Amino acid sequence: MDWAETEDQFTSGVYSKRGFSIISGQGATLVDADGKVFIDCVGGQGTANIGHSHPRWVKAISDQAGKLVNCPEMFSNDQRARYMQELLTAAPSSMKRVFFSNSGTEAMEAAIKFSRAFTNRTQIIAAKRGFHGRSMGALSATWNKKYRDPFLPLVPNFSHISFNAFEDLENITAQTAAVILEIIQGEGGVYPIDGEYLKSVRSRCDQHGALLIIDEVQTGFGRTGRLFAIDHFQVEADFICAAKSIAGGLPMGATLLHEKLGRFETGIHGSTFGGNPLVCAAARETLKILNEEQLIQNAELMGAYFMEELRKLKSPMIREIRGMGLMIGIELKQKVAPTIRKLAEQGVLVLPAGLTVLRFLPPLVINKEQIQFVVAALEKVLVEE
Repeated sequence: MDWAETEDQFTSGVYSKRGFSIISGQGATLVDADGKVFIDCVGGQGTANIGHSHPRWVKAISDQAGKLVNCPEMFSNDQRARYMQELLTAAPSSMKRVFFSNSGTEAMEAAIKFSRAFTNRTQIIAAKRGFHGRSMGALSATWNKKYRDPFLPLVPNFSHISFNAFEDLENITAQTAAVILEIIQGEGGVYPIDGEYLKSVRSRCDQHGALLIIDEVQTGFGRTGRLFAIDHFQVEADFICAAKSIAGGLPMGATLLHEKLGRFETGIHGSTFGGNPLVCAAARETLKILNEEQLIQNAELMGAYFMEELRKLKSPMIREIRGMGLMIGIELKQKVAPTIRKLAEQGVLVLPAGLTVLRFLPPLVINKEQIQFVVAALEKVLVEE
């Protein structure tokens, strides 16, 4: 059966297809319908931090599915209560409350709404090259015209400043409700934030009573060698938006709230499926696996090794290599689409980050042998050909 052909017959058309079907996965590898094995550096677009089909995670889901799958937050639930406590214990100490949803864009929508409600202001400032989701509020914070223009007019009172540009911080004023930043701009090209710039944004927000929203949808849950990427810096966020790998691959989002925000008015926001027992059980086990199997430390170690090996590549096509932990970008002097196809032929799956950047988001279980395989494939594609 040609699953790619069948899917193409019925799909909405909004996704660019790669022409083959992924059927199963284990750890840092995936297998297609023809039995070909790939090293996965797509990682479910950053959702597979604990690896594919981790047995502990599978058991946690199976056990909870036999008890209770859904329970709206109008009722308390053991899995949700435990995970709230465990997540906030692991998060930066200033985070004291959490709102659960189903995705990164929903986590961002909640932060935007809460910011406006708390400050009684409407102006939201985000960064150029930033990506925060595709729903109308999150899309308004997203910069790339490719995503925005088909849906204009968007939500009003959103503007953008240059990332890591100190001179643009004067745009943060007493009219600003919140500033939204990624610690590493993923979709925008894998650009890490400057630590001094982040501190200056925090200071400027404090000066004018604005809130700071940190988008950790892609960088969270060990990706950069810390549970959250903001843990690399001595800076407090007012909101941390998380999703992707929070539940090991099941759809879940979370908006973490600074203690100064207190509790919001009942009914101001909500989610039918947010924080359901099944995803909370998966998220609880994901957090345990990250810590007990030292995957966060592995991300730091393997990320450093990966970068070291990549820098040995002598290719005139490579412009720059950048990243943090196991979130790595290779900027080429040409469009990356042909390179992505050639790497797939070599058994390596990667993501683009814009037109000229290869993005690597492997599961945090990846090992040196698998990284060597990826680098060898890159050498063949970028150096030898």
